[in-house]
Amino acid sequence: MADAPAPRATILSDTELDALLEQAAERGARRALERLGLHDDEAGKDIHDLRTLIDSWRDAKRTVAKAFIQWFTIGLLGLLTVGMWMQFGGKK
Repeated sequence: MADAPAPRATILSDTELDALLEQAAERGARRALERLGLHDDEAGKDIHDLRTLIDSWRDAKRTVAKAFIQWFTIGLLGLLTVGMWMQFGGKK
């Protein structure tokens, strides 16, 4: 069995290494955007629409929580009012 040749080392300057890393990062970003379907000219509009949708969802959750707290408070005050009426005003 013959020994495999040792791999050759390539020495890059800092500038070459930076260029290589930048190229790899751009390719990776482009590939990721393609997988998400955000690689065309409509991508900016799509992101804007997604942000608008998320903001609307957050507003809806906030409104539902606020309405629930209001209804709970009104119900609690109603129960307290009925209890006070039964305790003090219901008996003659």
